[in-house]
Amino acid sequence: MNTAKKLLESMRNNPRDWRLAQLQSVAKQHGVKWRQEGTSHCVFIREDGKVLPVPARRPIKPIYVNMFVALIEGS
Repeated sequence: MNTAKKLLESMRNNPRDWRLAQLQSVAKQHGVKWRQEGTSHCVFIREDGKVLPVPARRPIKPIYVNMFVALIEGS
């Protein structure tokens, strides 16, 4: 099991205290692109066009982590 899959599983089990860099790492491994051009949000973009803006503040709130996990899993 690679690091991205472990991180995703950990996010699913405990959605608290995650950093944006960790979300970006998981997204990269699952083929989800993102953009953050000097803004306060990082926008994750799935292949089918579904988007998820996540505030770049630390720590990321659990609701955003849960929505990110759902985005990665294709829900």
